Amino acid sequence: MRIVSLAGGIGGARFLRGLKAAAPEARITVIGNTGDDITLFGLRVCPDLDTVMYTLGGGIDEDQGWGRAKESHAVKEELAAYGVEPQWFGLGDRDFATHIVRTQMLAAGYPLSAVTEALCARWRPGVRLLPMSDERAETHVVIEDDQGRRAIHFQEWWVRLRASVPALSFALVGVEKARPAPGVLDAIEEADLVILPPSNPVVSIGTILQVPGIREAVSAKTVVGVSPIIGGAPVRGMADACLTAIGVRTSAQAVLELYGAGLIDGWLVAEQDSDVRLDGVRVRARPLIMHDVAAAADIARAAVALGGELA
Repeated sequence: MRIVSLAGGIGGARFLRGLKAAAPEARITVIGNTGDDITLFGLRVCPDLDTVMYTLGGGIDEDQGWGRAKESHAVKEELAAYGVEPQWFGLGDRDFATHIVRTQMLAAGYPLSAVTEALCARWRPGVRLLPMSDERAETHVVIEDDQGRRAIHFQEWWVRLRASVPALSFALVGVEKARPAPGVLDAIEEADLVILPPSNPVVSIGTILQVPGIREAVSAKTVVGVSPIIGGAPVRGMADACLTAIGVRTSAQAVLELYGAGLIDGWLVAEQDSDVRLDGVRVRARPLIMHDVAAAADIARAAVALGGELA
């Protein structure tokens, strides 16, 4: 079975770990969000790609859900001692190595897709991990504070401000020139099933779908989504702040409507959201909390089974 999953962040990575356990014989391609990417200290950082790679490769900090396990922060402390900014984004010593290798390869002319493949050769995540695009398309957030109305990088809004300043809008800068990375459209076309994991529907899944050609390709396939909202609240993170910014309620019903029946064929919701309905979409209610790998595998198994019914 050939499965494609669009993913970003901790929820997506943990779901994918469950998907691997639930469908060990499947050929899984993961299209990762790169809208969160940022250049810091002269290094190119790809948070969502790395979270998927580390999680599936066994190197993630399980408590945080991001960054490397058994991490130290000597370089961060030294940079702070020199007064180097930004100090609100902390990279660990082990993590620095990944970003150094990536930046060197990019500077040598390798596209991000080739760099990601090379990094995965070490981590062996058990999936084919592709960036959504080799071109830069970075998410910026329009806010209004004591400095007036301005746009800041998504990471500053998410990490430094913790989404405490309301977002007025989001802009994926550069997306009009972006193209799907090599292999992305082919993987979608060949897929038996596309799964949208419980990642942020606005700045993770929604970002990937903005790359020209990807939404159209996905819409032509059998698509099952897993709700990131349970009982009116995000499972984790600050998806509610993102949904509010685009005028969408924080509910499993509203997120389903945001994706639309033209994209989604099946929708897994939590038991407390069993009243969710949308014409043309088969809704299935079940427990959705990923307590551990076994629970994530159960959810993934339900998603694959629902996809089989729909196909």
